[in-house]
Amino acid sequence: MGQQGTVPAVRSRKRATGSTPLVMVTAYDAPTARIADRGGVDLILVGDSLAMVVLGYEDTLQVTVDDMAHHVAAVRRAGPAALVVADLPWMSYHLDEADTVRNAASLVRAGAQAVKLEGGRRRAGMVAALVDAEIPVMGHLGLTPQSVHVMGGFTVQAREAEAARTLLADARALQDAGCFAIVLEGIPDVVAGMVTEAVEVPTVGIGAGPWCDGQVLVFHDLLGLEERKAPKFVRRYASLGADASAAVEAFAADVRAGRFPADAESYHLKDEVAASLWSAAQPGPAADAPQAISVGSGGGGPTEGARRSR
Repeated sequence: MGQQGTVPAVRSRKRATGSTPLVMVTAYDAPTARIADRGGVDLILVGDSLAMVVLGYEDTLQVTVDDMAHHVAAVRRAGPAALVVADLPWMSYHLDEADTVRNAASLVRAGAQAVKLEGGRRRAGMVAALVDAEIPVMGHLGLTPQSVHVMGGFTVQAREAEAARTLLADARALQDAGCFAIVLEGIPDVVAGMVTEAVEVPTVGIGAGPWCDGQVLVFHDLLGLEERKAPKFVRRYASLGADASAAVEAFAADVRAGRFPADAESYHLKDEVAASLWSAAQPGPAADAPQAISVGSGGGGPTEGARRSR
């Protein structure tokens, strides 16, 4: 766990000034937040990616502000030192400034310390309104998952010079509107480097090469919890999905073979209490109670408990 994360501390983290790169990881509940925080990340993103990696949807368009607030609250209950940023979901900041501020406030009340939204110059007014309401904002440019239908899929953006120039102008507009950091996703490394040099706020890359001021990955991707093929930019640091399946398989085998639970995993009564209860439960005289049963092959029953030590 690192030092308590703050927006000013993050805003100052430009690699050009000698700062170490920022590290951000997604989390969606208290256990994943604790794991990420113990790993020493600077920021935890409660991402709308939860639609895909937690709730099983095909894209991020299905989650609501209420869904996001539910997961933000779970993350905050873990008490992370990292700065908690929450995604504003699709259609929560697209209508008007008042609606945008109201939705962002719901996430802040749930525990978010900042919000993230997608889009460039056309979102500048929304960013400014949020900043005026004293809600810190992180921008998001390039491959913006909420625009999946407009882009025709999850495809790399800003491959052409004009598109790269547009992205640069969008980054400057977000900075001028008050964003304290900008996520750059799914763009060529040279373009990300150009944007990083051009803006005064830190950039956080995901599929944007090594020259950003920080990097972010989805929790489930970096830990290998997902069976789906990982994007090119993902580096898996573990294979927890396979390990977890093997653990459940071993548990099932132990139950079916009578190996679980064992004596050490069971609660016991005092011998005299167990004997008394057994006697009272029998229809005949206590002397007719059956003898203790061996448990060597997965058998056993209540009479075995009567003769075990506490």
